[in-house]
Amino acid sequence: MVEIVLALLAGAALTAGPLLWSVRRAVRTARAATRRAAETDNRAQGAEVRARAAEHRARTGEERARTAEARAHAAEARHTLAEARYAAAVRESTHLAHERLPAAATALTHPRTPVPGPLDTAGGEELHRALDAVLAAAVRAALAERERTDAAARAALRGAASKIQALLIQVRSLLEEVQLSVDDPRLLALDFRNELTLRRVQSLAVLSGAWPGMTREDSPLAELCVGAQSRVAGYARIEITNHLREPRLAVAARAAEPVAIALAEILGNATAYSHPETRVVVAIEQGSSGALVVVDDMGVGMEPDQLERAGDLLDGQAEVLLTELGDPPQAGFAVIGLLCRQFGFGCRVEPSPYGGVRAILRLPADLLTLTDPAAPLSALAPRPITQSAPVFDAGDALPTRKRRTPRVPQQDAPSPLPAPASTTGAGTTPAGTTPDRARSAWSALQSGTAAGRSAVDRPARPEGPAAPEGVETP
Repeated sequence: MVEIVLALLAGAALTAGPLLWSVRRAVRTARAATRRAAETDNRAQGAEVRARAAEHRARTGEERARTAEARAHAAEARHTLAEARYAAAVRESTHLAHERLPAAATALTHPRTPVPGPLDTAGGEELHRALDAVLAAAVRAALAERERTDAAARAALRGAASKIQALLIQVRSLLEEVQLSVDDPRLLALDFRNELTLRRVQSLAVLSGAWPGMTREDSPLAELCVGAQSRVAGYARIEITNHLREPRLAVAARAAEPVAIALAEILGNATAYSHPETRVVVAIEQGSSGALVVVDDMGVGMEPDQLERAGDLLDGQAEVLLTELGDPPQAGFAVIGLLCRQFGFGCRVEPSPYGGVRAILRLPADLLTLTDPAAPLSALAPRPITQSAPVFDAGDALPTRKRRTPRVPQQDAPSPLPAPASTTGAGTTPAGTTPDRARSAWSALQSGTAAGRSAVDRPARPEGPAAPEGVETP
């Protein structure tokens, strides 16, 4: 039995060997398949991970593409806005250079000139602020340069006027000496023209900020008017009427020469801007608060804007620049305004009832005094008309009488000839006038001129080093 079993087992073993090998091979194959499956699964998982990563990268790329597109659109919008702003800046800069800056420069001289604003008032506040800052800086620079240029011009004019004025006063002294020994009416004509030149130089000196160049004693107002008349080319057309209640009403020494300069400028304007065959009417009025000198011409008159500009100059509201007085300079009102502000009297202009311009020079009571009765008045000074009514009805009383140093009585001069209806210029002899009558008229004019000047005599000296600026060297 045992042998049979062993035999069966041996046979089975022999039969099972190949089977076992097959089983083992199947197991190995199964294990290999399992490994490959695992590897495949791993690869599949890796592929899935990679696929998810690729999908994520694709989504990220798509988002980046959208972001890039949005940035491209934003950049394009910014570029368009920048181009629009650049074009607006170019337009505003061009407008600033060609319109606003010239208008601002003109407004420095003519304040009523409108200065345009920016073209686009709706936006661009930063640009507008920047351009306004540029405009303000340019105006400040222009003002500084204008002041520097005008100061240099005033300094040069002041020095030149001082020297010329000194020479003219020396010429006056020499002419007066020659007239005492030579009887020639041409010397009087020469002296008259010297006075006209001196008046011009005095005006330039005032404009340049210098002292007028002459000192006076207290001077009767009527004599000042006659003296101012003697400084005007068309003196024969000027008719002075004296309505003073007090014949010896005088202007204080400190303001006498400035008042004479202002009156000469007013009379010069009146004769220059009216027909040579018309009169210039002057009325001297007195009130309880001062005195007036009213000058009426029959000229072309002034436009409203010209009257307004003249009023600003006379009131001191307008800046006086030498570089903006015109060519030739129109300096009359500027000179009067400077003298009014400096010495305390006033002047204004308005349309005249005669059709031209009326100028009113007002002298307050603190500039007036009364001269000594012992001091003789000029023979050419107009005598008061007592029936005239005073201009002022209220105010401070006139100052008390002030003694004046008596002057040497002048020689009796023949009465001047009546002013002709028309004149052809200063120094001409009217038709029908004899040489003797012409000589008498010139002598009377000389006497009136000397009385009107009333300058303190100082000895002449030979030409030497220039006097300091603002000090006259006769």
